[in-house]
Amino acid sequence: MTVRQEYARRSKPFWVSVRVQIGTLLFAALSSVFVLSVQPASAQRFETRVAHAILLDAETGTVLFQHEADQPMPPASMGKLMTQAVVFHAIKSGRLTTDNEFLISEDAWRRGGAPSGTSTMFAKLGSSIKLIDLIRGMIIHSANDACIAVAEGMAGSEAIFADLMNEEAQKLGLTESHFMNATGLPDPKQYVTARDLATLAGHIIRDFPEFYPIYSEQEFTWNKITQRNRNPLLEMNIGADGLKTGSTEDSGFGLVGSAIRDGQRLIVVVNGAKTDKERAEEARKLLDWGFRAFERTILFDKDQVVADARVFGGSQRRVGLVGEGPIELLLPRGGREQLKARVVYEGPVSAPVQKGQRIGVLRVSLGEDLTKETPLYAANYVGIGTISQRAVDGIEELLVGWW
Repeated sequence: MTVRQEYARRSKPFWVSVRVQIGTLLFAALSSVFVLSVQPASAQRFETRVAHAILLDAETGTVLFQHEADQPMPPASMGKLMTQAVVFHAIKSGRLTTDNEFLISEDAWRRGGAPSGTSTMFAKLGSSIKLIDLIRGMIIHSANDACIAVAEGMAGSEAIFADLMNEEAQKLGLTESHFMNATGLPDPKQYVTARDLATLAGHIIRDFPEFYPIYSEQEFTWNKITQRNRNPLLEMNIGADGLKTGSTEDSGFGLVGSAIRDGQRLIVVVNGAKTDKERAEEARKLLDWGFRAFERTILFDKDQVVADARVFGGSQRRVGLVGEGPIELLLPRGGREQLKARVVYEGPVSAPVQKGQRIGVLRVSLGEDLTKETPLYAANYVGIGTISQRAVDGIEELLVGWW
């Protein structure tokens, strides 16, 4: 690997533009945006009929395809994934157990049960149901009565539970989504993005392995009524094992899905399909294409320095930046397309700098689309410099600031 770095003064935030060419890995640190002439990458040579879509690799976080992935859209029942995440977190933290029972109130029964005409597990009015059964109802039946009962039981009302959903969403970085209810039923103030739903799916898969197998269960019987799982991918023999469908008049037909083949997991989100058939076809096509067209590539090994950051008042003028582990990316199989990347941090970094201190992020793009963003950390400790070293840095700051 050849490394060339040129130091020039920056404004906050400081960026280091990184040119990455698979095979040679060339880097150039500049003081302005370095734009490459990039051939259209095969990673984006895919057309979809749906209004919103994203496909990403679960392990590396690489975005393989995106179309209107950051545009707000109604979540429909895919919003129930946020409800489930809040419940799973409460169980994991010990605030709830799967044996806790929740009452089916008149509101839960009327708005989400048999009289509602919506997705339901047909829970009886006034009955008490164990949480594990309500979880299965939410996941397999997309049951609105189960969602409302859990929301009321946990927070006293569905509106207050929605506040818990939004708090959890912010913690997960779902900054472009807002929830108003536990069911995903239409509300003009409720919206999500395909990217946020993909992030949420990854969170459920990664952090709640004890509950994730429920998403692949084919059917569930309650109140002597057996209903099939609504996820069409589960019956396609393509390695699918989750997660959730949704449809309303405003949203169209949508799906958050995941599949695993040969140890590789992909997450797909589609929404705005015209029919349930189109939804299933588009999701499957994206998954099949993703598994065929890409291969995992290591951009940087563990502890390999990606770039360095300017240190102010330190015993060293620079500190190396590394990833938490290997930095991997999925690239088109056999492709030699150029990537462009940028290290972004607030600089200069003031001494002392602790080893492992988070400094900035590496943003890798394929064409014009952000493909991967990963945090970068200080590779070593940098202590406070001598009086003369600090004086030189101070003078440099003054002169460059004046210039």
